Amino acid sequence: MKQKLKLCLQLFLTFMKIGAVTFGGGYAMIPIIENEIAVKKGWISEDDLLEVVAISETTPGPIAICAATFIGYRVGGILGAFCATFGVVLPSFVIIYVISLFLRRFEELEVIKYAFFGIRAGVLALLIKAVVSMFKKSPKNIVAYIIMAVSFAAVAFFSANVIIVIVSAAVIGLAAALIAGKAGKKL
Repeated sequence: MKQKLKLCLQLFLTFMKIGAVTFGGGYAMIPIIENEIAVKKGWISEDDLLEVVAISETTPGPIAICAATFIGYRVGGILGAFCATFGVVLPSFVIIYVISLFLRRFEELEVIKYAFFGIRAGVLALLIKAVVSMFKKSPKNIVAYIIMAVSFAAVAFFSANVIIVIVSAAVIGLAAALIAGKAGKKL
């Protein structure tokens, strides 16, 4: 029991650190989660992280919370899921609460405007890093490239419903895998 509580504390502190230093939402957190959870702690492999992201994208709720819950459960069961999820949520809750108390008074200050400009630039860099990292670990075949291009176009240019795009991509990927498996060839 002592070992389980120690693991729960480690999950809580690790995800609290991730939640405290990452701005920009779940996708911006992916490189930091990868570094902390897969590289430093070794709780899951880098390949498993890609699966965690895919699962987190298909479940309701913010990706960071879903990823924390899934990783916490995988590492420490139900208690681990709770500790990781609470850890990743707590910093955001506290920060948003404190900001809400003072934002109206300071939002017109130039220094605040420049700070948010810098934060947005940093978040963009983290998002690009997440895209590159996920692309490197994703399957490279004609079907994957077609799914990626059509999905991007549907969302970016035609404002398609993201849920429909994700479900459609999963169905097409599954169908392509089944067809390739029956034909005895690799996609």
